Amino acid sequence: MNKKTLILGLSLPVLFIMMGFTNKYEIKAIENQDKSSYYMPLEDEEHEGTWLQWPHSYTYGKAYQNGIEDIWVTMTKHLSKGENVHIVAYNNIEKNRIEKLLEKENIDMNYVDFYVYETDDVWVRDNGPIFVYDENDELAILDWGFNGWGRKEPYKKSDKIPSKVSNDLGIKSISLNGVVLEGGAMELDGNGTFLATKSSIINKNRNKDLSQSQIEDYIRKYYGARKFIWLDGVVGLDITDFHIDGFAKFYDESTIITLDKEGLRDWGLSGKDIKTLLNSTNVNEEKYDYVYLPLTRNNVKLKNGKNLGYQGSYMNFYIGNEVILVPNYNDSNDKIANEIIQELYPDREVVGIDIRELYKDGGMIHCVTQQQPVELAKNKY
Repeated sequence: MNKKTLILGLSLPVLFIMMGFTNKYEIKAIENQDKSSYYMPLEDEEHEGTWLQWPHSYTYGKAYQNGIEDIWVTMTKHLSKGENVHIVAYNNIEKNRIEKLLEKENIDMNYVDFYVYETDDVWVRDNGPIFVYDENDELAILDWGFNGWGRKEPYKKSDKIPSKVSNDLGIKSISLNGVVLEGGAMELDGNGTFLATKSSIINKNRNKDLSQSQIEDYIRKYYGARKFIWLDGVVGLDITDFHIDGFAKFYDESTIITLDKEGLRDWGLSGKDIKTLLNSTNVNEEKYDYVYLPLTRNNVKLKNGKNLGYQGSYMNFYIGNEVILVPNYNDSNDKIANEIIQELYPDREVVGIDIRELYKDGGMIHCVTQQQPVELAKNKY
């Protein structure tokens, strides 16, 4: 999957299915039945673990798997020092192979477990379980729809992952399959502000039957959002239609980490979107502070010397319990970005990971990780 290629007498239920109304009626029924409220904690709050979908050869071939697998080994090695790592393996053959691979790297397998589910690809941020808390601080899993970023790539196996995780963990699942909302398409500041691009959510290739207002209603209910910062984004600039996690991230309820104006322009943002982002306010109408990361100094070159023709972003980093996994590109700006991030998170170790072989397919670290928060309700007793 190349995320940069585009740059540049019947019963009523049966009648609804035939008429294409299933999603709207299904969603409305779920909404009416579920009286709870939910919120999503910040990524830097304590994790029970991190979910990874391990690369395999069953969709895109052996060369694809071999080119990126070392990234998963490195992520597992560092994450497992501070939290559990939940690995989704395509089948038992893959599970056994991965297990031997990790043992060879002397990784403590007491902090690694496996779930055997077929997947289309590795992008667990977008298709995987989204863990939230309800009003009683009980964990729940949001099972949004996933359709391969608008049916651009295979997706049907990956779309089933949240419900499988829910079943195996015994955590309540909220079926929202009629709403397509990828994890990488949104950012939350932990205090009710939601940041996203319209191009990756309010898009006919995702949610053709839902208005912005309807989508916001779901985000309010299931993420605890009280304020929305919408950028227009860019349809078709990449396969995700311009996910927010490539260029902006909330540090906390008063600070946004992003690119400077030149970097945002280079990344593809319009002048209007740059102005909106850099003048945003939180739920208290207080203007955000900003921390700026660079892009790579040069266009990214693969290990074989091929020039991808575009720069790399460090914004797509992932916050673990004890480490920050940062995309690196064998570029002179790697050190600068790593140092800025280390200053922001002094109690965590910054680990730069060469992700160039993944980046040629448009993904970075945040795209392939998904946090599972600790169970707060159990900790109360």
